[in-house]
Amino acid sequence: MSEPVVVEALRTPIGKRGGGLGGVHPAALLAAPLQAVLNRAAVEPEDVELLIGGCVTTANEQSSNVTRNAWLGAGLPPHVGAVTVDCACGSGQQANAMMSAQIAAGMIGIGIGCGVESMSTVALHANKPAGLHTPRPPDWPWDMPTQYVAAERIAERRGLTRADLDAFGLISQRRAEEAWREGRFEREVIAVPGPDGAAPVTRDEGLRETSREALAGLRPLGEDALHTAGTSSQLSDGAAAVLWMDRALAESRGLRARARLRAHVLVGADPYYLLDGPVEATAAVLDKAGLRLSDIDIFEVNEAFAAVPLSWLRATGADPDRLNVNGGAIALGHPVGSTGSRLIVTALHELERRGGRYALITMCAGGALATGTILELL
Repeated sequence: MSEPVVVEALRTPIGKRGGGLGGVHPAALLAAPLQAVLNRAAVEPEDVELLIGGCVTTANEQSSNVTRNAWLGAGLPPHVGAVTVDCACGSGQQANAMMSAQIAAGMIGIGIGCGVESMSTVALHANKPAGLHTPRPPDWPWDMPTQYVAAERIAERRGLTRADLDAFGLISQRRAEEAWREGRFEREVIAVPGPDGAAPVTRDEGLRETSREALAGLRPLGEDALHTAGTSSQLSDGAAAVLWMDRALAESRGLRARARLRAHVLVGADPYYLLDGPVEATAAVLDKAGLRLSDIDIFEVNEAFAAVPLSWLRATGADPDRLNVNGGAIALGHPVGSTGSRLIVTALHELERRGGRYALITMCAGGALATGTILELL
């Protein structure tokens, strides 16, 4: 049986909505890290056998298999297959799990797991026009709320206060700022040319100076709500790519096997809370990997809303100092189809930086789903 390993992993900066990447076509945005992982690993494009990419809103510029369009649009060899998957916000993470499984099954030897979302170009839910068909039948038996209502339900479930959420939002911003100041992101982020000859975008654009007092002064997202723009993920643009190979093939080419996927799950959770699935995903993926929470060096729990990682902390009892150590989606942004791949990229580089072994990556997703991955450094 083949052993799938990561040999390279890179991402674009995360652009704020309407920012420096706002005019870059999504296919061109994804093409940037696809080409970059091949160039940095010195792998010829014609040797790639398959691409699997995540994208949530597959409409307009992101329709018609954006993963395939990114590859062809970059002038790369047309014989390479491409698939675009959608399991809501977990799409980019699931794409990499599927790529690892393809290699483990011996179906391919070289492939790229990736993800993209340009939320400036294609608005979230653009593939569900108002007034047309709803994805749920009239007799739908579940109380499945909007994401905003779900975040509030989770806060109530765990006894979280507005002050708790604001404190977490501040931590995310400060950790992201510190990571950039110390150069932690420099190995994983590639520059992306701006549209129409504009200057390249080289840094994440969502970071902003703030304070607990400033966060406390923000308007809530709804009447009597606890979350604000300062404790919610940002609508963003970005792409990320992970180059996978069979280990024997990589080593025969003189490439270092950097990490492997120790275990992965995609689980369903209680629709009433919609976004609280990382708790279940964590238990499931640890069980599948035969590991304990104490074995994990760093945790990446996507910051869809501050209540999500805070709920996860309270439910698991994990060490908060190992959670989202370089900030998360509140500070950096959340280009939904890309984020799962981006978290894998960031976790890999951070494990290497600190000499750790295991990273646990989990994120909530629409449909009351959640992904969980344990990445093991080799």
